Amino acid sequence: MVNGRVISRREASSKLIFIELLENNQHLQLVLSKATVDMSRGPLEPTGSPEFGRHHKLFRKGDIIQARGYVGKTKTGELSLFVTQPLRLLSPCLHDLPFRTGLRNYDRRYRQRYLDMLLNPDTRQLLRQRALLIRTLRQYFDQRGFTEVETPILWPQAGGANARPFRTEAHALSDLPLQLRVAPELFLKRLVIGGLDRVFEIGKQFRNEGIDADHNPEFTTIEFYQAYTNMEGLIKTTEELLREIAVAVTGSAQVTYSAAGTEPVLLDFKPPFKRIHVMEELERKLGESLPNLDDPDFALAALTQICQRHRIRLCSPVTLPRVLDTLIGHYLEPNCIQPTFLYGHPKIMSPLAKSNDKDTSVTQRFELFMLGKEIVNAYEELNDPEDQRARFAQQLKDRAVGDEEAHNLDEGFCQSLEYGLPPTGGWGMGIDRLCAILTNVKHLRETLTFPIMRPSE
Repeated sequence: MVNGRVISRREASSKLIFIELLENNQHLQLVLSKATVDMSRGPLEPTGSPEFGRHHKLFRKGDIIQARGYVGKTKTGELSLFVTQPLRLLSPCLHDLPFRTGLRNYDRRYRQRYLDMLLNPDTRQLLRQRALLIRTLRQYFDQRGFTEVETPILWPQAGGANARPFRTEAHALSDLPLQLRVAPELFLKRLVIGGLDRVFEIGKQFRNEGIDADHNPEFTTIEFYQAYTNMEGLIKTTEELLREIAVAVTGSAQVTYSAAGTEPVLLDFKPPFKRIHVMEELERKLGESLPNLDDPDFALAALTQICQRHRIRLCSPVTLPRVLDTLIGHYLEPNCIQPTFLYGHPKIMSPLAKSNDKDTSVTQRFELFMLGKEIVNAYEELNDPEDQRARFAQQLKDRAVGDEEAHNLDEGFCQSLEYGLPPTGGWGMGIDRLCAILTNVKHLRETLTFPIMRPSE
């Protein structure tokens, strides 16, 4: 017995019908012969009359049916099910489905995603590859003694990343204002303080920001936190993990990406990855020295002048972290085609990262880029509660001039640091972006089961 969806139907004669069935992504041919189908075992009268033809004309493309028979091969050698009992209709399809041509209208593909999956095998395969990517991540951390956890999605104050949150309220808590999380970082570090030295979480984050090929308001990340590791340990883990994922999903550590409409790029995930020091490379690209960042007001004025001289447009609000981010985005990120680590970020850009022991103006942080896209952000975690309060205070100044993405002060987190956070490395990766690259698609929404769309007119 088999169950599945009718993909095609062909009548060779009034006594012989061929039906193509789809079940669990597998295709199977059904052979219905008037001579072998025992109509007496079905809902109609015994065979020997036209009922065979009339009954099986009721089944159309898209119908979900059940068939019983025996397995054999046709004269052409195709493995088939030779049906011995009348087909049974399990669920009808009331619309014509273009199985042969597929669904090509992009707007309809995303608004009726179930049709896209049904008619375009590549969509189903992509979602299976995404599942394999996530399964590989879990196996990697499970095998290394990490504990998978779940932390709150709704909380009075979102934190852990510079981003604008979604806001709501809880009627059961006297209309308490709540926010959807933008990152799980601050909770995961509390777990390390609580004695879980190795934790990771795969989950949804929500940022009330733009939508484009690389951004979606709802997206999936993995973050892990490991006590007693450092930036070099995080880099080694990143290189090892990315290579393992590439091999699992594509079968090779070298992956061709050609979806951007430009020349295909052969991405090489074999370690070691290239490293670029952010401040040194910016100075080289600009052809001049950058100002001392210890005086934020002076540095902001100087960097603004540099941007004006190089005709780099700055968006409001103009704050020191945003200007630095603009320069990095203009000069460094687009050139990171192969997997590349950017490191040596200024402290002003990294409010949760530990400072470098030799140069306290920069942090023990890196970002992994490829194809000009950020994939990983990681650093040694700041574990000094007073330094953390000072960093939050600087973020509050940025909020005061209109930067809604800057951190709020989270005194509860600062208080938890007073109980002692071990030297810890923290690491986060966007699963959707990596999946898009490894499956060779241009837009992040291709990797999502049901991407959000603007209302249709």
